[in-house]
Amino acid sequence: MPVESERLLFRPYTDDDFDFLMSLLTDPEMVKFIGNGETRNIYGGKNFLSWIYSTYKFGDNLGLLLLVRKEDNVLIGHAGLVPQVIENEVEIEIGYWIARDYWGQGYATEAAIALWKYGKEHLNKQRFIALIQPENVVSQKVAKNIGMVMEKKIILGGKSVNVFSIS
Repeated sequence: MPVESERLLFRPYTDDDFDFLMSLLTDPEMVKFIGNGETRNIYGGKNFLSWIYSTYKFGDNLGLLLLVRKEDNVLIGHAGLVPQVIENEVEIEIGYWIARDYWGQGYATEAAIALWKYGKEHLNKQRFIALIQPENVVSQKVAKNIGMVMEKKIILGGKSVNVFSIS
């Protein structure tokens, strides 16, 4: 069963979506709180796309999926249920990136809610996390909007990260 919400369809990336992915990865505002906060060149973009593809091996509708606006089939970002190893435990992260042109329209919260419901109903998971850098107050607000609470701070990839969770 595909993941969808009122306004959004979720679908896997294909090689044809590389230009859209690069539009996200080359925008300094988009990547400010992702990884090391640096934009990526084509080589980095291809590595990132390979990583996205690797997340699909964990199961149907796992990994980062493109967000397609239903009304006009425009790509507006990506989101997904992404397996992460945190302190030697496999956790399922609800991740979301919305392209800057679509910020402030409720898409991140809508996507996060759809993923949470899908994970509970179709994957029989009860616990989900969000990994959010402390300065990323907008993503923290999205996590709180879906009922997540800040559980702890960890160091991930050399960066301080807040772990939000919902059970």
